[in-house]
Amino acid sequence: MQWYVVASFLTVLTSSQGILTTLSQSNGGYKYDYATIPFLAEVFKLIVSSIFLWRECKKSPPPRMTTEWKSVRLYPIPSVIYLIHNNVQFATLTYVDTSTYQIMGNLKIVTTGILFRLFLKRKLSNLQWIAICLLAVGTTTSQVKGCGEASCDSLFSSPIQGYMLGVLSACLSALAGVYTEFLMKKNNDTLYWQNVQLYTFGAIFNMGRLFVDDFRGGFENGPWWNRLFNGYTITTWLVVLNLGSTGLLVSWLMKYADNIVKVYSTSMAMLLTMVLSVFLFTFKPTLQLLLGIIICIMSLHMYFAPPSSLVDLPVPAKAAPQTVIEVSVDHKADS
Repeated sequence: MQWYVVASFLTVLTSSQGILTTLSQSNGGYKYDYATIPFLAEVFKLIVSSIFLWRECKKSPPPRMTTEWKSVRLYPIPSVIYLIHNNVQFATLTYVDTSTYQIMGNLKIVTTGILFRLFLKRKLSNLQWIAICLLAVGTTTSQVKGCGEASCDSLFSSPIQGYMLGVLSACLSALAGVYTEFLMKKNNDTLYWQNVQLYTFGAIFNMGRLFVDDFRGGFENGPWWNRLFNGYTITTWLVVLNLGSTGLLVSWLMKYADNIVKVYSTSMAMLLTMVLSVFLFTFKPTLQLLLGIIICIMSLHMYFAPPSSLVDLPVPAKAAPQTVIEVSVDHKADS
């Protein structure tokens, strides 16, 4: 399967994630425990990957699977990074408003490119760097509200701690993605064995979060497994399946493409979500949204198009054909 097909599916699924989550609400809130969604999504990804791995193991020759502890011990690290990232996100929101937080979240586009270059040693051309910066500008432009909004006045009035935490959050998000790509490409193990390792630890860490929530609440609502499916509807299950399928597509891109493709997919998904919200909800289109979409499309073309189609190189003049003159030489000796 071509990477751009997977990236297109990822864009559609990511954009529908927010819409499905909104539709799963009831009277502006959730009747289910939202913390159970990531846990069930990890379990879903683990089951799907295990089934595909089992099918591969039945073939001959069997797939490559590295089982040494020095390799397996690397797979909990992305879960630890995401755990720290989630706590930093909550800390950031205590200092900045939601609009500022969303705009600062676009920093992860640039930080991903920087870490992509530093840690994975992947060289990007000057045009590609400009394209990445344009993508960050385009997504930010689409999120900026009108100057009559209250958020416009508070955009640069938050405490310095909020901006520092926002930068740290962007770096952690980029680090988790780049490190995951490193894991997926460090050897020739089958994708499904790598997924099984990733999602096993992901399920364990999400289960740990549910236990922590129980302790914080004093087990007022009982242990988490007793309320695991409370309030679930068909839409809620679609949210779980959507989130799980998105994770599987991301792991495929990490294995066979790279982080930059994932960044473009998720950024385009955000714009697609805003466009769909115009038709599904009460969201009103703005000039900033239109400008942001145009800038992001320009960035997409600039990054992936061949350099020859972006720069008009001068055509070298054809050299005039040289005339070959044959000279007859008389080798006879003078008499």
